[in-house]
Amino acid sequence: MRGRDFAGPRYSRVAIVFHWTIAALVVANLAIGLLHESLLPGTIPLHQSIGLTVLALTAGRILWRLGHRPPPLPADIPAWARGSAHTLHMTLYLLMIAMPMTGWAMGSGRAMPRPVSWFGLFDVPPLPIGRAAGGVGHEAHEILGWVMLALVAIHVAAALRHHYLLRDGLLARMSLRSR
Repeated sequence: MRGRDFAGPRYSRVAIVFHWTIAALVVANLAIGLLHESLLPGTIPLHQSIGLTVLALTAGRILWRLGHRPPPLPADIPAWARGSAHTLHMTLYLLMIAMPMTGWAMGSGRAMPRPVSWFGLFDVPPLPIGRAAGGVGHEAHEILGWVMLALVAIHVAAALRHHYLLRDGLLARMSLRSR
């Protein structure tokens, strides 16, 4: 269907809240991760807490998704675009797990690992890993951070393309408005 008033199937309210909450946290954490040394010193505890929150919310989102299928894409979406969208979404899910886990491993592999304080409310113990695994976690966390940034940019660009250029109402499926 063409036009801004999309009357097709939409995501559930729970899926939409998961999506936008995790999206906001991921964007905030990418900014903190990239800028913590130069512009945002002292923000690593916040970065760690947000990362653990993303991990927990992603687990909840996956469990929700197992019981609630997403709405089908419109029939006029080409096969290559469907495949690309599916691959991008699955990779983002993988990164929403891998990023917090590699960050947790990075902190856990220190000579003197310490628990992570989750927003000052409780401590999350370090993973039982050695220093070598912590080093791998550090390298993986940095590389995956850049990959996540690139894929988030592609995801946003694709959503904006659908909304402003194609005007196919696809973005409205993930909106709480008009419900």
